Amino acid sequence: MPAVTADTLTLPRIRKLNDSDVRWRPVTGIVTAHRQLEGEGFEVRRPFPNAQLAMADPFLLLDHLGAVEYAPGEAKGAPWHPHRGFETVTYMIDGAFEHEDSTGHGGLITDGATQWMTAGAGILHSELPPQDFVARGGLFHGTQLWVNLPAAAKWNPPTYQGIGPDDVTLVSSDDGGALVRIIAGELDGQKGPGSTYTPITYLHATLSRGSRLTLPWPEAFNAMVYVLSGEGYAGHDPVPLNEGQLAVFGPGEAIDIRARDVQAAPQQDKWDILVLGGLPIGEPVARYGPFVMNTREEIVQAFEDFRSGKPATITPRDRPHLSTADSAAPTRD
Repeated sequence: MPAVTADTLTLPRIRKLNDSDVRWRPVTGIVTAHRQLEGEGFEVRRPFPNAQLAMADPFLLLDHLGAVEYAPGEAKGAPWHPHRGFETVTYMIDGAFEHEDSTGHGGLITDGATQWMTAGAGILHSELPPQDFVARGGLFHGTQLWVNLPAAAKWNPPTYQGIGPDDVTLVSSDDGGALVRIIAGELDGQKGPGSTYTPITYLHATLSRGSRLTLPWPEAFNAMVYVLSGEGYAGHDPVPLNEGQLAVFGPGEAIDIRARDVQAAPQQDKWDILVLGGLPIGEPVARYGPFVMNTREEIVQAFEDFRSGKPATITPRDRPHLSTADSAAPTRD
């Protein structure tokens, strides 16, 4: 896995939490991701939205892309399509996606880089594997998270952030057994590079076999853990949590998770997870396809705008071969 790695013994440590003094968040549900096809026909695993978890305000959708080994000519993506009213966060672990949008931003997302696109009032974009990757094939693995925007920000101009692998904040568990990559938000005083309209925290953690990770977590945030690979346990009263499953946590002030001592796959010696949570927006949500607004009338308007040539006019550009892409980050709280 070429996502950012580091010697955990050299990193800042998350403070040790005292078991008896902490109100641990209980696991209130386990959701198994369903599989479906997207874009040109590539498969994703989607833990939400589904019948068990319609949404997780302020999050709208989480897609797990791969891990899959593509043969030459097999890799597919999502050609030009519109969005309005929310943000897409694409995090690439293995392989590559090439992003281009109607504002002129874009670049290659690969090896631990993140592309954060705020659709706002409307944008057209494409997400495709680069031609050299299609030609040779290879391992492809990543995620895409949709983050809702509050009504006051849904009509803002679209913006783009390119978060390179060197930009991600790295910390370790109190005993050095887990590496935590902070993509956005704050964890125990350490801040990630992602700039957000809605307060959220978004982490990628890698736990060695048998290691424990305890995380202080804002009480006003919701909290979820999704497994990218491997097997482990969620909660202070441990519940098994394996690849393709999402744990939803109840109220409290900290999260407790642990990797299994013995992983099922002989070659698997790590437990890789996403940890995410945010401050619920608490506003009405109207969604249909690529548009997420507050009312049905706004959804109808979005489709009418798209059919009439809005929300944007495509302005092709030369797409640079960059892992960090280019950045035009908004100014936010």
